[in-house]
Amino acid sequence: MNILWDFDGTLFNTYPALVKGFIHLSGKDLDPNEVLKWLKVNSKVAFQHYGIEESQRQEYIKLYNQYSFNSQPFEHLEEVLQVADDNFIVTHRDKESTLFLLEKFKLLHYFKVIVSVEEEGFTRKPHAASYQHVIKDYPIDLVIGDRELDLIPARELGIKTVAFENPDIEADFHLDSYADFKMNVLPFL
Repeated sequence: MNILWDFDGTLFNTYPALVKGFIHLSGKDLDPNEVLKWLKVNSKVAFQHYGIEESQRQEYIKLYNQYSFNSQPFEHLEEVLQVADDNFIVTHRDKESTLFLLEKFKLLHYFKVIVSVEEEGFTRKPHAASYQHVIKDYPIDLVIGDRELDLIPARELGIKTVAFENPDIEADFHLDSYADFKMNVLPFL
């Protein structure tokens, strides 16, 4: 079984860093819970909601990468990585910070391919091009993500989906903890 993963909010709990970077960028005293709600939709929608110019995206990326160096992988993640034959990442995060966190927690060896969407010239998710890039060389049996935009391309390509820590999005399976993967997902693949 091959699994394609999102990174932020799926492999690592980077939302505290994403929220902190967003609030810093806005220069306002925003409610972190409200910011998180909008970021869970996607950053483009959050930018629009708070009136932040898209031209500030690179500054935002720099901020949240800086703040995310202390982010942790989710509990029981490694158990799921070990079950898969091969794991892949498609992320909007830059490759350097992705590799840094994976190496820091000794998880890099689990991943066969890591695609940094913007650095490699793909249109941002939910566009399916980055997923198609992976599946042209490797069959993917499951996509795990925490936002709708992570799962839309998988559904378009006929791949089963897992929504992580987000019961409000359409998915074949929903998980609040990776401890439940072997019991609630694996038998049904």
